[in-house]
Amino acid sequence: MYEKLSVFEDRYKELENQLMDIEVINNSELYQKVAIEHGELTPIVNKYREYRETKDDLEGAKSLFDEKLDDDMRELVKEEVKDGEEKLERIEEELKILLIPKDENDDKNVIIEIRAGAGGDEAALFAGVLFRQYLRYAENHNWKVEILSTNEIGIGGYKEVVFLVNGKGAFSRLKFESGVHRVQRVPETESSGRIHTSTATVAVIPEVEDVEIEIEPGDIRVDVFRSSGNGGQSVNTTDSAVRITHIPTGTVVSCQDEKSQLKNKDKAMKILKAKLYDLKLQEQADELSQEKRSQIGTGDRSERIRTYNYPQGRVTDHRINFTSHKIDNINDGDLEELIDALSTYDQAQKMANL
Repeated sequence: MYEKLSVFEDRYKELENQLMDIEVINNSELYQKVAIEHGELTPIVNKYREYRETKDDLEGAKSLFDEKLDDDMRELVKEEVKDGEEKLERIEEELKILLIPKDENDDKNVIIEIRAGAGGDEAALFAGVLFRQYLRYAENHNWKVEILSTNEIGIGGYKEVVFLVNGKGAFSRLKFESGVHRVQRVPETESSGRIHTSTATVAVIPEVEDVEIEIEPGDIRVDVFRSSGNGGQSVNTTDSAVRITHIPTGTVVSCQDEKSQLKNKDKAMKILKAKLYDLKLQEQADELSQEKRSQIGTGDRSERIRTYNYPQGRVTDHRINFTSHKIDNINDGDLEELIDALSTYDQAQKMANL
């Protein structure tokens, strides 16, 4: 397998020559494209060269056994061979990780959509807890958050909230959050102290550029209407809210948070493009055989992925059987341990598929 990596080195050398080509240098767009590919290949090629050098050294050490050696020298050679084999094994594992196909969306911003599920007001309150949790997580990473659309219930909960997280690597860290989140706790409105179970769904979608998704003007219907719910002066008194329907897929997006109809339309289009791109990704995932899918990377959006049990103070991710008893920290945005476990599991699955 590793001997075949010479094709990466050949391509790497070709890119190095292109980076010194005056025609490429004068074409900023082409130069950037070549530089990005060169940068992506650099760690693979460097590790491959280390592998090749270590393998040659190991074979050289083994060849010494064919010569007449005294006992002390033979022991030294045995030790050198043992160290070389261990080093080669380590490099092979590092190469496997480098060869895992990179998700092209990992460096993108993300649009997160949280919807209250079963449980009435308690589900909406839980949606609010998840919203604040992701806001804190983004804040911990110095990522910017832009609220795109909200539908509040007035007591700190949300029937729906959609927001953009702007930061390098946001999708790579948050992509495993898609699915049904379940909460088990005693609602503040419950006088008998009974534990209720409610749900909220989370969708994490990479933000897309205009070139990635083209929407024909004839494929959408735009309706305007008067905003409802909480809002400042004039928000609820003008037809500023916008609803966009993508006719071919039946996808509907509404936005009413801004006073300006134009701003609401811009935000709604941003959400629509992301949703259509997500549909495209889901279709591609469905075409893959079950064996080649990452078990958590392309999970069913209707799948229950996590339970927040307040009486026991625990959070359990059912996909990897991971349990943490730091529910307060997690609700406060400390998701690193959980996301690291999901990311490690996903990486192991992809390595197995290699």
